[in-house]
Amino acid sequence: MYLHVGQEVVVRRQDIIGVFDIENTTVSKATRDFLAKAEKNGRVQYVNYDLPKSFTVCAPPRRAEKRSAPTVVVSPIATRTLQKRIKSSNI
Repeated sequence: MYLHVGQEVVVRRQDIIGVFDIENTTVSKATRDFLAKAEKNGRVQYVNYDLPKSFTVCAPPRRAEKRSAPTVVVSPIATRTLQKRIKSSNI
């Protein structure tokens, strides 16, 4: 199963580590540092450049190195909407 996170971008259900509200979680310095490091290392994918409302942290592909870091997908779709999509598709 897949989760549609905006535009033509989907992520695999089994790769999802978490879906987070960008406004509430970026209050924490740890989250800001995590996102900055992911951006610096090229592990952030923007669905589009509208105002971001959520980000999804995904496990690296199985074919990647064992020490590969997770990727981050930044989306203009609210976390509540993504949660509804997850529940309605039984992910």
